[in-house]
Amino acid sequence: MRTSTTGQRLIAEFEGCKLTAYKCPAGIWTIGVGHTSAAGKPVVKSGMRITQAEADDILARDLVRFENAVARVVEVPLNQNQFDALVSFAFNLGEGALASSTLLKKLNAGDYTGAADQFARWNKVGPKVLAGLTRRRAAEADLFRRPVTGASTVPATPAAPTIPRAPTGLLAALLGLFRRS
Repeated sequence: MRTSTTGQRLIAEFEGCKLTAYKCPAGIWTIGVGHTSAAGKPVVKSGMRITQAEADDILARDLVRFENAVARVVEVPLNQNQFDALVSFAFNLGEGALASSTLLKKLNAGDYTGAADQFARWNKVGPKVLAGLTRRRAAEADLFRRPVTGASTVPATPAAPTIPRAPTGLLAALLGLFRRS
């Protein structure tokens, strides 16, 4: 499963996009759409600048990292909205926070409602409640609770890669004609 446009918008709305490195409220050097050195390359330093194209590339890599993190730790089926909310949560707080959270424990026990209620607990930096984190956690919980119309839940684990089969029948015959030309 990959993050939908809705999930990407949620992350971008709360992270913003800054092309010059800055320290986030937790004091961590950040650039682009919420990228920190903890998420991988590039290492973010004071005075660092990137282009919008670089910010887009970094975001794409970071999303894959956190999508894979969600897929690794979630043991129950998720709909797209639930997956997106968890990717946003992990993107903001890190893989370790998700992996060790009561939110995940409740989710993996099949308690989807209890899991959704846990988002609100993650609105602090140290002992200080941040309004922006409170809004983000509320948006993630709302997305997590929102049903996906016309779609069913699917396992969060990535699908095994398909192995292409050699063409057979009419397709094989047609391809054979083109190879001889």
